[in-house]
Amino acid sequence: MRTISSLSEFHRLLSIPPPLHPLVSVAMVSEIHATDSEVWKKFSTDFYTISLKNNIQSKIKYGQQYYDFDKGTMIFTAPKQIQFVEVNKTNTFNETDGTGYVLMFHADYLKKHPLQTTIKNYGFFSYAVNEALHLSEQEEKNIVELFQKIEKEYQHIDKHTQDIILSQMDLLLNYCNRFYERQFITRKAVNNDLLSKIEQLLNAYFNDAEQQRNGLITVEYLANKLNISANYLSDMLRSLTGQNAQQHIHNKIIEVAKEKLLSTNLSVSEIAYELGFEQPQSLNRLFKNKTKISPLKYRKSFN
Repeated sequence: MRTISSLSEFHRLLSIPPPLHPLVSVAMVSEIHATDSEVWKKFSTDFYTISLKNNIQSKIKYGQQYYDFDKGTMIFTAPKQIQFVEVNKTNTFNETDGTGYVLMFHADYLKKHPLQTTIKNYGFFSYAVNEALHLSEQEEKNIVELFQKIEKEYQHIDKHTQDIILSQMDLLLNYCNRFYERQFITRKAVNNDLLSKIEQLLNAYFNDAEQQRNGLITVEYLANKLNISANYLSDMLRSLTGQNAQQHIHNKIIEVAKEKLLSTNLSVSEIAYELGFEQPQSLNRLFKNKTKISPLKYRKSFN
């Protein structure tokens, strides 16, 4: 796998002019013409990228599956994340027929700025590929303006340049956060279907004694089964139910534990092991935290 460490190297591999700043750069999609097919089969970068692309012929794999850049599509990558590009028969990917921008910046550029911390809170930097951000026409105009302002600003560097660029980047990410929340709402039907699949997976897991011997069910297990990232799963559940994926799992565990406490003669320890806990005390703790009483007291209250 190729690791692209600098913006200069990335620009060179994309056959675009060298960056004007070593830590931040904006490239126009229409100028990209990459020829080294071996690089793009599997690669990562040491910097962040935020891309807005339209009408791109090449397919990119980022996360679980390939996807096309359709109208007003954005994707976000963080350092060290693995990416793949499906090149054409001529072993190139030429994006000259497409439009859009790619913003690249090193984490070092964010140092001593609040964005250095807050950028880690944006879940879309780890979203599965099928959850790229899709923009409306007006949303796309807003994003394009910010790309252009950032590009214009670093062309004359002075003591104010970095603060202005970071402010624009902060605004860009806040807009994207808003648009992602809108996407959650407009795709409610899809997400409700996903919620149904989650319930089916949880039921199947707790009905399979062999599975439970592997340990307590995790957020990662559900996310992998659904071909989405753990972060997206939590964000989606929070938008629909007000609780993240871990809380959703805990609620299911308590539901199953209650059922076993009332319908079987199993001890609390036996129930804990059946649910995948390594220590019975862990079930006691979780149960009391959720219901305010212990499993034994819960069972006795129905006798």
